[in-house]
Amino acid sequence: MGQDKLTVGLVYGGKSGEHEVSLSTAFAVMNAFDYDKYELIPFYITKQGSWKIGSRLSEPFADKEALKLAGGEDTQSALNAVFSRLYGSDQPAVDIMFPLLHGTFGEDGTIQGLFEMADMPYVGTGVLASAAGMDKGVMKKLFTQAELPQCEYCCFTRSEWERSSHKLLQGIEDKLGYPCFVKPANLGSSVGISKAKDAAQLKHAVETALKFDNKIIVEEFVDAREVEVSVLGNDEPISSVPGEIVSSSEYYDYAAKYTDGQSEMLIPAPVDPEVADLLRELAITAFKAIEGSGITRADFFIRRSDGAILINEVNTMPGFTPFSMYPLLWRETGMSYRELLDRMIDLGLERYDRKKSLIYENEA
Repeated sequence: MGQDKLTVGLVYGGKSGEHEVSLSTAFAVMNAFDYDKYELIPFYITKQGSWKIGSRLSEPFADKEALKLAGGEDTQSALNAVFSRLYGSDQPAVDIMFPLLHGTFGEDGTIQGLFEMADMPYVGTGVLASAAGMDKGVMKKLFTQAELPQCEYCCFTRSEWERSSHKLLQGIEDKLGYPCFVKPANLGSSVGISKAKDAAQLKHAVETALKFDNKIIVEEFVDAREVEVSVLGNDEPISSVPGEIVSSSEYYDYAAKYTDGQSEMLIPAPVDPEVADLLRELAITAFKAIEGSGITRADFFIRRSDGAILINEVNTMPGFTPFSMYPLLWRETGMSYRELLDRMIDLGLERYDRKKSLIYENEA
C-alpha cells in the first residue's frame, strides 16, 4: 500500500457472453473511485481467458477501449500478482481484489475460489453463494427451502434433452403452457433468453439456450410488474428501496438492459408502503437463502391479477453501468455511488478478517 492508499485490483472482461457488459461496468466503477483513498491495478481477462495486468493507476482511463490493456503484461505476470500473498512474488501488492465479471468464470464462484486459494480479500459474494446465485436450478431449490414464493418452472440438462426432447416438450406444455420463457441456467444479463409461444418456438428457444449452457430453465409466463431490490452486507444485510423496470421491449431482454437505453426505471417503485417493506424483507430472505455476503440484487414479479409477489432470481454481481439498477436504488436509499464502492470494499475486508481468525489445523 503506497501513501496510505488501498490498492484495489480491478478484474474485468472475462471468458463469458457478458464480456462487453463487464467492460462497461469496469469503466463506470473506475471513474467513480476516490483516488485520494485508492490506487487501482487493472486486470483484464480476454474473451479467450488470458489475463493481462496494467500499471498502477491514480486516475481512470480516458476511454473504455483502454481497458483492454493491449500492452499489458501477460497471464503469468497477472496471476503472479494475485498469488503474491502465497508465493512472495515481487509483483505490485494488491490489498483487495474487486471482480467486475458477469456470467461464467466470474460470477459463478470460480474466480472467488481462485482468490480464496491465493489468500486474497475480495469484494462481493463468496464461492458458495456465487455458484448458487449463478445456477438458476440450484437457486430455485434454495428458494423453495426458504419458502419463497416463485413461478412454476422446469429444469433439464443437455443430455436429458438429447435423450428425450419430445417427452420434455410435452412435460413443459402440460406444466407451464404457452407462452413460456427459456433461459440458460448459468448466464445472466438476459443472454440467451427467448419467449416461446408454441411448440416450434419452444424447441428453437431450447436449442438457442443450449449454445450458452448445458442446463436449461423453462419458466411459466407471469403477467407481472418487474421489481428489483438491492441488498448490501454480510451477517446483517440491509436492503434498498425497490425499483420497477418498465421494459422497452416485450420482456426485459439484453437490448432493453444495455443497448437501447429506452427501458424506464421507476425509483422508488410505485407500490404501497407495506408492499415495499415486504419486498425488502423478501430480498434479505433470498440473500440469506444462498448464504450471500457483500452484495446481491433480488428480482421479483408482482403478478397483476392478484398482487402476489414472486421471487424471480438473485444476481450476485449486478451491473454498475449508467443503466444499472443496483447503484441507483442505493442512491435513492441515501448512499451515493462512491459511498457504495467504499462499503463494498469494507465488507470484503471484513469477511476476509473473519475467515483469517479460523483455525484450519487439528490441534488435538
